[in-house]
Order: sequence, then C-alpha cells, then structure tokens
Amino acid sequence: MRSSFDERLAVLEAAGVGRERLVIDPGLGYFLGAGPEPPLRALTCFGRLKVRFGVPVLVSPSRKSFLRALTGTGLSGIGPASLAAELYAALNGADYIRTHDVAAIRDALTVFESLEAVKAGV
Repeated sequence: MRSSFDERLAVLEAAGVGRERLVIDPGLGYFLGAGPEPPLRALTCFGRLKVRFGVPVLVSPSRKSFLRALTGTGLSGIGPASLAAELYAALNGADYIRTHDVAAIRDALTVFESLEAVKAGV
C-alpha cells in the first residue's frame, strides 16, 4: 500500500497537482483479500499513512464485506458494525469518512466528544 501511494503521489505531483489538493484512501474493499484481516489491518494503519505522506486520509468502511464476514451479519443489519469501524477511524485520525448513514456517525461523534469534554473537566 505504501509503495502504491509513493508511486501515485509522485505521478500526481510530477503532473503539477499540489499536495494540498491530494487525499489518500487506503481502500477497505474486497480487492485487499477474501477475509476480514487485510481490511482490518488497513483500517488500523491509516494513521501512519497520514503521517508518512502528509495528506488527509479518506476511509470508507461503511457496509463493506469484511464487516459482514467478521460479524456474520447480512447487509440489512450491518449498520452497527459499520458505525463501530467509522468511529474507530474518526478517533484515529481519519479526515474524511464516506458513509451510508451520516446521522449515525454524526451522533456517535457528538456523544463521544461530549463524554471526552466531561472527562477533561470542560
């Protein structure tokens, strides 16, 4: 993944696209592998990618097949697993989250941030 981003970012910059216009997406789809392990690994390492490349990170775990494989849940019931993965991404530095349920992640982040504020004594 890192070598792929090294290559693509170099090509884009050579073509005159400034880094301030770039966003990387580590991808969490089926192309990473048949089981849940490769997408889980990608989800846990994007913070390091962000630091290494110095560009924002977009992540999209919503409704992905790795979540269905991991939980044994069908598409109609995958909302909680999607929300958990999205919340994990948000709390670990994702700049952008593409989701199927904007209200759910907005509310989850509102509750989390409120709890953190109370904990910090704000």
